[in-house]
Amino acid sequence: MKKITEHHITDEKYYLNRRKFISSGLGLTATIGAGAGGLLLANSSNSAERTKGGSLLDKVKMTDYGKGLKPHSFKQISNYNNFYEFGTGKRDPAKNAHTLKPKPWHIKVSGECLKKGNYDLEDFIAPYQLEQRIYRFRCVEAWSMIIPWVGVPLASVLKSFEPTSKAKYVVFETLLDPEQMPWQKRPILNWPYTEGLTIAEAMNPLSLLAVGLYGKVLPNQNGAPIRLVVPWKYGFKNIKSIVSINFSETQPINTWQDQAAKEYGFYANVNPNVDHPRWSQARERVIGGGSFFAPEKRKTELFNGYKDEVSHLYAGVDLRKNY
Repeated sequence: MKKITEHHITDEKYYLNRRKFISSGLGLTATIGAGAGGLLLANSSNSAERTKGGSLLDKVKMTDYGKGLKPHSFKQISNYNNFYEFGTGKRDPAKNAHTLKPKPWHIKVSGECLKKGNYDLEDFIAPYQLEQRIYRFRCVEAWSMIIPWVGVPLASVLKSFEPTSKAKYVVFETLLDPEQMPWQKRPILNWPYTEGLTIAEAMNPLSLLAVGLYGKVLPNQNGAPIRLVVPWKYGFKNIKSIVSINFSETQPINTWQDQAAKEYGFYANVNPNVDHPRWSQARERVIGGGSFFAPEKRKTELFNGYKDEVSHLYAGVDLRKNY
């Protein structure tokens, strides 16, 4: 068992120190789970050196993703969001998510891959360069934000598990624990929350596993300790508090598909040309902009403004039928 010493988190205005970020915020004790099949063992010695001395990946890499965009404030991002496991109101998660215990944290990897097993969160972070990426965030409810995430490319992590040729989809699940997530005691949704991507979507360079926000460890209400960020899709697709990753040959039924199949499809791509059955998606309300009586609104962009990066994923796909 390798122990991680504690350190202070760098102030919000600085880039995160990878080692400080993981150890102080998450308090991890990293162990390779039984039956791990050797994932990352080739990197384990380097990972330990990085943890002790920070010799290789000391700082979060500032990327050009979102260059020119002005992020919303930490307060706005952490106090206005959906996380039904902690309530159905936008401000409920910030009030109620203190019951979540993001350490220790384990993630099960299964399905069509060679490196199945139960892994610690550290295995998803330590071997990789943390990056800060500023992304647009667009909710299916027609509101939007700009968020500076800290995380690792999803593709890099998934490739480590060596998916087989049968892996056509990647399926994620949120923690199922009604004691930590009290609203799971209520039949709001069929728990646990489940989401999925095609393998091509998951491997797209934009897809991110986020572990931080604004130079801070990810707050509980925003999906601590690890969540999915796919910026060209509606927010509900970006599953939080992940405990399971399954490589599947068949397309999964995602939670909101199960809840309301006529309203929510598998793809959940931001598309201003396809209205939700109960409202238009042509425009979006920018959180914090304008006034209560005259909120700031902007035109919604196809794929949330990431058309150039992802449109090739849907060649030949009718995006009106496959919403």
